[in-house]
Amino acid sequence: MVLDLIDWIIIALYLLLSLAIGLYYKNKASASMSDFFLGGRNLPWWIAGTSMVATTFAADTPLAVNELVGQSGISGNWLWWNFLFGGMLTTFFFSRLWRRAEVLTEVELIEFRYSGKAAAFLRGFKSLYLGLFMNSIIVGWVNVALIAILKIFFGISDEHALYYVAGAMILTSLYAAMSGLWGVAITDMVQFVIAMTGCIILAVLVLASEKIGGIDGLKSQLPAWSMEFFPRIGEVTSAGQIASTLTISLGTFLAYISVQWWASWYPGAEPGGGGYIAQRMMSAKNEKHSIFATLFFQIAHYCLRPWPWIIVGLCAIVLYPDLSYADKKLGYVMAMKEFLPPGLKGLLLVAFLAAYMSTISTQLNWGTSYLVNDFYKRFIKPSEQFSSEEQAQKHYIRISRIVTFLAMAVALFATTQITTISGVWSFIIECGAGLGLVLILRWYWWRINAWTEIAATLAPFIGYTLTRYVFNLEFPNSFFLTVGFTTVAWISVMYLTKPEDSKTLQAFYKKVKPEGWWTPVRESLTLPKTASRMTGLVLCWLFAVVMTYSILIGTGKFIFHEWNEALISFAIALLSGYLMVLKIKSTKIFAD
Repeated sequence: MVLDLIDWIIIALYLLLSLAIGLYYKNKASASMSDFFLGGRNLPWWIAGTSMVATTFAADTPLAVNELVGQSGISGNWLWWNFLFGGMLTTFFFSRLWRRAEVLTEVELIEFRYSGKAAAFLRGFKSLYLGLFMNSIIVGWVNVALIAILKIFFGISDEHALYYVAGAMILTSLYAAMSGLWGVAITDMVQFVIAMTGCIILAVLVLASEKIGGIDGLKSQLPAWSMEFFPRIGEVTSAGQIASTLTISLGTFLAYISVQWWASWYPGAEPGGGGYIAQRMMSAKNEKHSIFATLFFQIAHYCLRPWPWIIVGLCAIVLYPDLSYADKKLGYVMAMKEFLPPGLKGLLLVAFLAAYMSTISTQLNWGTSYLVNDFYKRFIKPSEQFSSEEQAQKHYIRISRIVTFLAMAVALFATTQITTISGVWSFIIECGAGLGLVLILRWYWWRINAWTEIAATLAPFIGYTLTRYVFNLEFPNSFFLTVGFTTVAWISVMYLTKPEDSKTLQAFYKKVKPEGWWTPVRESLTLPKTASRMTGLVLCWLFAVVMTYSILIGTGKFIFHEWNEALISFAIALLSGYLMVLKIKSTKIFAD
């Protein structure tokens, strides 16, 4: 793609703006580790929520959605839309608990909830596993996607594209290291607006072109399967890859709907919250801002963000019918080349850069928080070695900025080692199968201990190896068996080991005030029994799920001029939202 002078000016202005935001928030991030990694726990819900949405919008996301649409029409998106169940579970059952715990990182929670050497080992292991290994894989995945995009944009080699990516990473590391979470979150907001604006403009231009002729012209040229909103449940044949409505087996359907969203650990969609989602919840002003930030994230992530990409994906089916099944994602880039005039090409390239940088800045800040707070500070140079707390905090901030650049270097190396993106993510999903239930129950059942979580963390690797390489099974059968193996493993370990000591459980209960099965701990504290809010929380969750899916479907029906269906969907959304608000008030979620 050849860029004009105006395109390069737009790109340069965007990069300067990103650096300016980093410089502006530098002092705000320099007082303490809480300021650097959690923005001083003072982010309003709309900043924290938008930052979550921006982080999940990576450079490859529009292309991935375009590929799903090109292969299976609108219904293909249910491969990721099904995660809403787990997302809303986090909103109502965990967001306020994360904020209430007042830990600096997700991994720090381990030694707050558990005790002894097992807890110390688990915290140290997870700080390196998540902060270095997993974080490098995630950043590497995003880098590989951007390299592919740049190759198509400019017609350059892998090596030259890697140089561009390295430059973008250095710039991102610079403002992330300077400004901490405040700068990352504010930059996320700016980047999200830019990214979505570029995607909406492309959708409008392609839709308005003579070849498409607006919504009605698009619908008249599309095959019927592409406009179906829901997948079909049935036997999946192996007769080749042919574009059609998403058809999944009953086993796969059950895996997605009834098991995967709560059982499997997955970056950005961790059961019980976790990763950068937990970081944003912990950075909110208070519990109310935490729950509203997460609720806003779920609605924007599933309902509003994907439709400009879906529109371009549907147009690409008409415009580029000769694209192979595996190359459907290229339709998005081909539409950019064909329909964007000078200036807008630069804007959309900036949109991709913004999406990329928002993800990378969050990953670097999040990964560094584990490496510094949960490994360096905990095991190498604890705060007791300093003459004052102020001296300790200045030292940790300095180390955090250094580690940010080191994490960037490791991630760049990981980028050069990744050959297949789908293989990496298949490995991640199945090697977390079964862990999710423990991450949920540790908040709601006193009997979960450190050895339980260690077993649930390690068992999926054994289960994955057995199912894939000994029994030669594929998803979903391999997934079901790994979940079952992991569940048996952690339940067995839990009952074969002692509970956590009473002082640790009492301190956790007094601080967090969790619902669920904590009767022995509550009685040991001689605290009165309070009315359970579990039923109310479940109803809030269900109403929110129905509301969000109704908005999602209603928005699509409205865009495609299917007025009756849109009206019914929005009516259901309003009713569900109203019932959700009433239940939030009657349940008194913020009463503690």
